[in-house]
Amino acid sequence: MSDPTARNRLDEEASPYLRQHADNPVNWQPWDDAALSKAREDDKPIFLSVGYSACHWCHVMEDESFEDDDVAEVLNEHFVPIKVDREERPDLDSIYQTVCQAVSGRGGWPLSVWLTPEGKPFYVGTYFPREPRRNMPGFLSLLENVAESWQDPEQRKEMANRADQWTRVAKDQLEDVESPGEEAPGEDVLSDAATSLMRSVDREYGGFGNSGPKFPQEARLHVLLRSYDRSGRDGFREAVAQNLDAMGDGGLYDHVGGGFHRYCTDRDWTVPHFEKMLYDNAELSRIFLSGYQATGEETYRDRVEETLDFVTRELQHDDGGFFSTLDAQSANEEGEQEEGAFYVWTPEQVQAVLDDEAQAELFCERYGVTSKGNFENGQTVLTISASIADLAEEHDLSEAEVEAGLADAKQTVFEAREERPRPRRDDKVLAGWNGLMISAFAEAAIVLDEGYAAPAEEALDFVREHLWDASSKRLTRRFADGDVKGEGYLEDYAFLARGAFDLYQATGDHESLQFALDLARTIENEFWDSEEETVFFTPAGGEDLVARPQELRDQSTPSSLGVTLDVFLSLSHFSPDDEFETVVESVLATHGGRIESSPLEYPSLVLAADRWNTGDRELTVAADELPENWRAAIGDTYLPARVLALRPPTAEGLDAWLADLDMETAPPIWADRDATDGEPTVYACRDFSCSPPTHDISEALAWLGDEAGN
Repeated sequence: MSDPTARNRLDEEASPYLRQHADNPVNWQPWDDAALSKAREDDKPIFLSVGYSACHWCHVMEDESFEDDDVAEVLNEHFVPIKVDREERPDLDSIYQTVCQAVSGRGGWPLSVWLTPEGKPFYVGTYFPREPRRNMPGFLSLLENVAESWQDPEQRKEMANRADQWTRVAKDQLEDVESPGEEAPGEDVLSDAATSLMRSVDREYGGFGNSGPKFPQEARLHVLLRSYDRSGRDGFREAVAQNLDAMGDGGLYDHVGGGFHRYCTDRDWTVPHFEKMLYDNAELSRIFLSGYQATGEETYRDRVEETLDFVTRELQHDDGGFFSTLDAQSANEEGEQEEGAFYVWTPEQVQAVLDDEAQAELFCERYGVTSKGNFENGQTVLTISASIADLAEEHDLSEAEVEAGLADAKQTVFEAREERPRPRRDDKVLAGWNGLMISAFAEAAIVLDEGYAAPAEEALDFVREHLWDASSKRLTRRFADGDVKGEGYLEDYAFLARGAFDLYQATGDHESLQFALDLARTIENEFWDSEEETVFFTPAGGEDLVARPQELRDQSTPSSLGVTLDVFLSLSHFSPDDEFETVVESVLATHGGRIESSPLEYPSLVLAADRWNTGDRELTVAADELPENWRAAIGDTYLPARVLALRPPTAEGLDAWLADLDMETAPPIWADRDATDGEPTVYACRDFSCSPPTHDISEALAWLGDEAGN
């Protein structure tokens, strides 16, 4: 058998991130049986490098080290070098990122881990420069030291002991179940979480914490909004509005092309890391929609519309699925790769694009473009730096004239920017991330315009066609240029199940509901552990790794466990014979102590616990389709824990649905709720009590508000 480590094998991979490294002199291997077996056979340590295509410092480490012949020689001679796309293998990333954070107090990408041939970590870090710099060891000398130590019996023994210890750390943190059989968090969990969150709000600049960097924290904002809905305390709503304003007006948002960058490097939300991730744009769209419902602020609506336009324009496959990321880097005017080059401007560049000097001046004042700049080399990241009213007064124009002039200028600048070298796009279609985006479009179809359902339907069809095995009820995680790979993780099933259910809410398509039920049942069968009373991130029959992770915390994506509980609660209305509610109650009891003691770390679980305690707001609509004025009324109303259940108007039509869904009897949310008087009819329910059937959606919504104590 030939030696798989004798050459770089990444040219055989479909992942754009792995293929970016296919020309490195390092003999990179994918994480597969061939590479792992070779490490054990040769008794060589593994050097594991984890990153993703839009990661800036991953590119830097590649340029400095992985393209260097001397570094490659040491890696190839003394290690089995393995490169992993963390977006394809979030399980591996979770395990070794946990170790990195436990050992060093920090994590991130690129993640650099040295492993025994059995996969146990004994040295870990993130970015290393090729030569020592700023108290960081040089990567080349570090490799040489590790290789030398591996050959020394005494040092090798210390490495093995450390590897065992760190592996126990990973298992303890990732597999820990706190108190199975205890009680779920009580009714105060939401208010306690909101109170804790308010103590961490940056009241000067928005966000959480009084320093940079600043990350989107969507689940925390959902906690505050729901607390405002429950209590009426204006402080909660104002904190959310401040956060949305900071993210929507600052450099996190792309004011020319729409969409959000990953995070901001500073406290005041000015300079972002410029990569654009599908999941950020999905979850930020959802919280801006909720903010729009709760406040009526039209700017939030604009941000969502522009973001969804960006997604369909730049991140949607011709056949419907959504791509993963846009890179932070692109070529500058000198042809060199530079972070943010596609997005930043100077006054001279704006003036060259906008022939009208007054229009250029207006644009620069609106978006803070100055000769000094706020970024590198006198360049400016666009931010909202002057209000329409102030510009109108300063330039002796009406506000309508200012808005029209800026709209024309922005379109011209956008068209000019389209001629710049574009950031690279990672064309992977990930099942779970598509689920997040489907939810965003589906919710926009209710809140803004029903036309937003179409991209969600196309994406769901794409995933079902390419990544779903209907016979085994199993998901594959990734599609890339026709290649499918990887078993689905909890986030794939949970995010996609929520997306399918949200699409049912938006369209009344019962096939979407059926798909959500199928996904949820696979979660129960493959990820739910009835003995430990928790839901793991990997399926029971998955690859045998050094730890089996759970995902309780909200990180760059929502907690997959929190989303699982949320969608289980939604689907329990439609399939009471399943054990969805039992799973929810058990998981909340298992992790109740940590949720109550550290709510800032677990906001999605806080939301699930609150929903478990307080119940849902149900709107059952018996009609052939949701009347447009009803859609508008529901969309204008902030209704957390809403279940919108469309069903056919007649018993005969419902029987046909039940046959399609393989249901013997109608679930309670549909049963005996026919349309009356031949007109669309709505039934509103909350806390085991229901309003009389009505043909007036406003009456039903008012009843829900009264029942909720609002």
